[in-house]
Parts: sequence; structure tokens; C-alpha cells
Amino acid sequence: MPKTSGSQPETLSRLRAMTQKQEQILQGAMQVFLRDGYAGTSMDRVSAEAGVSKQTIYSHFQDKEGLFKALIERVTIASFQGIFCTEDLHGEPAILLREIAETYLTKVAENSEYLALFRLIITESQRFPELAKLYTQTVIQRGRLLLSQYLASHPELGISDPEATAQIFFGSLVSYVMVQEMLYGKEMMPLSRDRILDSLMSLVLAHTSKDH
Repeated sequence: MPKTSGSQPETLSRLRAMTQKQEQILQGAMQVFLRDGYAGTSMDRVSAEAGVSKQTIYSHFQDKEGLFKALIERVTIASFQGIFCTEDLHGEPAILLREIAETYLTKVAENSEYLALFRLIITESQRFPELAKLYTQTVIQRGRLLLSQYLASHPELGISDPEATAQIFFGSLVSYVMVQEMLYGKEMMPLSRDRILDSLMSLVLAHTSKDH
């Protein structure tokens, strides 16, 4: 089972404090995970790729699951540091929500490491469901919780179910990336990022638009 994740600030603080040695290990681990898959990755192979001893890897990341979790955090949560830097989200809804969506569709979705890691998680999810659970807990669950709390704190939005709306918000972004970047939607049925962003904002802010 996945280990319990720390709070968002704790995670970000840990990422900022990452040493050069830890970064060296993660870069090597990324190459091995993507080349050999989760099952085929061993600490021996990561050690050889990263050029460090196995003991050094264990001292920083405990085990293979801890190493994989650190990779997820490195290529996803780190991209949101400017937004998810506290336990609460702050700012005007029209500005903040678009900033979150744009951040996902640029810093995250255009990150080749993120896309490769996401493919690996999906590919290995049946054999290793703990990987999918780890990703869901580390990324999706945190984002949905923070966003649903933010939506609930803004009654002027007229949202009756903040948690479901937060799921729809992030689900739309993830679905767009999967279809366009992984399922060849960009070739077969291209849809611009701006159209997705504009429509998503219109849906979430529908009530405030009517009030104004």
C-alpha cells in the first residue's frame, strides 16, 4: 500500500531542499524506470545508472516505492510550486482557476518526463495497482482537496458540489492531455488548449457571469 503522503508545504519544502546527490539519483532512476518498467527496475540498476552506491539510494529514498514517489513529486508537484505553496489557495477565482489550468497544460503536460512517467503508471497499473494509487494520492487527491476547499470558500460561484466540480475541473485537464498527447488526438482531432481553457472557465464561472 502507498505510504501516507505529507502535507503540501512539507512536500514542497522537501523538494526545495533536494540535494545534488538526490537529484543525481532521481535522474538515473527516471532512465531506468522508463527503460525497464517498474518490475524491471532494481536498486542495482539505479545505482549503476546514477553512479552512486545502493546504500546511498536507500539512505535518501528508503525503497523502490519511495524512489518512485519522489519521481512523481519531482515532475508534477514541483511544477505547481507557485500555486500550491500553502495549505490554502488564494486569489480571485477567474484568475486563480485559469492559472491552475494553464500551469497544468504547460509546465506539466508539456513536460516530456511527466508524460513518460504518466504512461508508465497507466501501463503498469494493472500489475502494480499501488503505483496508480500512489499517483492518485500524491497528485490528484491533493489537488482535488485544495481546489474543493477553495471553491467551497467562494459562495459567489454558486457551486453546489465543490468536490465534484473540482474532480470535473482536473478530470477535464487530464483527459485533454491523455487524448491529445498519448492517444494521437493531436493528429486525428486537434483541439486548441485555449478553447479548452475558455470553455472550462465558462463552465466553472457560469453563475458569477450571470450575477455580473
